[in-house]
Amino acid sequence: MRRKDRLQDTFETLAAQASTATGSVWAFSLAVATIVVWAVLGPAFHYSETWQLVINTGTTIVTFLMVFLIQHAQNKEMRAIQFKLNELVAASEGASNRLIDVEALSDRELEHLYARFRRLAKTSALLGAGAKTSVELEAEAEAEALAADEPAS
Repeated sequence: MRRKDRLQDTFETLAAQASTATGSVWAFSLAVATIVVWAVLGPAFHYSETWQLVINTGTTIVTFLMVFLIQHAQNKEMRAIQFKLNELVAASEGASNRLIDVEALSDRELEHLYARFRRLAKTSALLGAGAKTSVELEAEAEAEALAADEPAS
């Protein structure tokens, strides 16, 4: 196993354990206890700048590290959801295969696709109950309409 793979596996394991631990009631209780102890010690330290700096520094460091941990967990969950959705689209008869891996599209392409789905929603509202419609059918109808509008040459 390559060193990079081992490092990624180690990070994955530590991130999963840290995510589980920090999302527990014990982690929350520890955070509350830390704040209570800090607040109780305020008079003993005369509410000094050092007393304030301790909590500010601690919370800043924890927040900084948690941002990366949360982003890692969110990326992993999003990939898993996208794989599941891709499988559902691929397995569904009549579903648009263009939607597989749609998250890889640019913002402009997503806006264009969104506009097409809005038109599809309006078209679907005009159709009878149980009528089949899809992005492909909408695109075909759009192409036919454009072809009908073009003058014959």
